[in-house]
Amino acid sequence: MQPQGMKRGVFISFEGSEGCGKSTQIARLETKLRDVGIEVMRTREPGGTAVGEQIRHLLQHAPEGENLTSESELLLFAASRAQLVREVIQPALARGTWVIADRFLDSTTVYQGIGRGLNADAVAAINGFAVGDCLPDATFLLDMDAVEGHSRAVKVRGDTPDRMEDQPLAFFEAVRAGYLNLAEAQPERIQVIDASDSIEEIEQRIWAACRQQFDEFFC
Repeated sequence: MQPQGMKRGVFISFEGSEGCGKSTQIARLETKLRDVGIEVMRTREPGGTAVGEQIRHLLQHAPEGENLTSESELLLFAASRAQLVREVIQPALARGTWVIADRFLDSTTVYQGIGRGLNADAVAAINGFAVGDCLPDATFLLDMDAVEGHSRAVKVRGDTPDRMEDQPLAFFEAVRAGYLNLAEAQPERIQVIDASDSIEEIEQRIWAACRQQFDEFFC
């Protein structure tokens, strides 16, 4: 329950394919918010809790995850998110803290629903069960050509194996198209940002959007 008289925090998520620059822009937005006196918490998916980090390791790096079915993958992402929402995100928002999420339910809609070809209604139902009424107030989709994004991601990770990044290019092309379709369907929440622009240009665009949409926090 939110304390009486306390303004609820703002929930912002960042989405996009691998290599789009989410981590860089999240860090820059976090710094800008702190500089104006706003308390910020950053989360990532899968992960963000003790349980979620174990699930992250299983999904991305553990050899035991190599034979995961698409359905199991979907449910593991949802389990990590359900724990994160109730243990971390909702309490932080109730305290007036801004939460910046490195991925949220849109990732599952696109990666598992479209990339893996799972039933869209089933994915939506599982997403809804996992998050309840906890949805981002704003989502920034960093859009980039799938070939360039994947190349960036592989370069950054080095020799560390990552099951999700080792998918074929067609998978990431489907993911990009899925994200853009999602943004077209929900323009009131999802803002598409051209991730091929300079880091500084992207940073300023995101900051301007936050100042405009959540102006009451910047008085």
